[in-house]
Amino acid sequence: MQASQLPVYPWLEVANPTARVGRVRYALFDFDGTLSVIRHGWEKIMIAIMLESICEGQPPPPEIEAEVAGYVDKSTGILTIQQMKWLEEAVGRHGIAKNRRKAGEYKRIYLERLLQPVDQRLRGLDGSQEAGEAWMVAGARDFLLQLTQRGVKLFLASGTDQEYVVREAEALGIAGMFKGQIHGAQGDSEADSKEMVIQRILAEQGLQGEELLVAGDGPVEIHYARQAGAVALGVACQETDCTSLDVRKRQRLLHAGADLIVSNFLHSTELMEIFCYNPAN
Repeated sequence: MQASQLPVYPWLEVANPTARVGRVRYALFDFDGTLSVIRHGWEKIMIAIMLESICEGQPPPPEIEAEVAGYVDKSTGILTIQQMKWLEEAVGRHGIAKNRRKAGEYKRIYLERLLQPVDQRLRGLDGSQEAGEAWMVAGARDFLLQLTQRGVKLFLASGTDQEYVVREAEALGIAGMFKGQIHGAQGDSEADSKEMVIQRILAEQGLQGEELLVAGDGPVEIHYARQAGAVALGVACQETDCTSLDVRKRQRLLHAGADLIVSNFLHSTELMEIFCYNPAN
């Protein structure tokens, strides 16, 4: 059926009434900001490093601040090395910094700074479900569990390096639900982008687009989902409380072409009825 035929729910925004729902057999999730908030605050860290690198310690002009903030926002979800390649180009283009690095070096500086709060948060996890859920979007674990119970095959794709995605998914107690289908960046390679993962799933499984659900909080995965004809679920969660609507995320998800938008997964039972496979649909 079409999304226009769904019941009216106060927690669900139907952005594309013509989207076909009810036939999902596979689901691809973004990780950071969609399921996990362990990396909450990464944008501020990346922006700070970009401004420091471009301006080399000088106060950044407002136009450079706006350029960097805009780029980080629209590039959310792509491979980190791709963001650092943009930084390498921006440093050269602005011509302020004398000390110029390659993209891989900028990435290592970024990871070194980001992993300090991430490691601290991971050390605070005691292995309990309650502790893990404190660093997840509300209802995410139950939604994943119900999908697996309904026979939906799960995939995870992230712009974060593979080793860190696996480590953090294991710390949250959800890695096993993906049965080895966790796809993160491979060092400085660009071989495992979300676009490639989506195309590979559709091709290898012989799926029609609407049989694949793609859920994410960034414009990248939503854009590629719509491009492939998959069902694009935007997750506009405010990461400070893991529940409420993030208006900024909502706007960028709408602009990227999200079919549906939620701020959390607390209504997992209703979401099952909307997405899960039904031959009649």
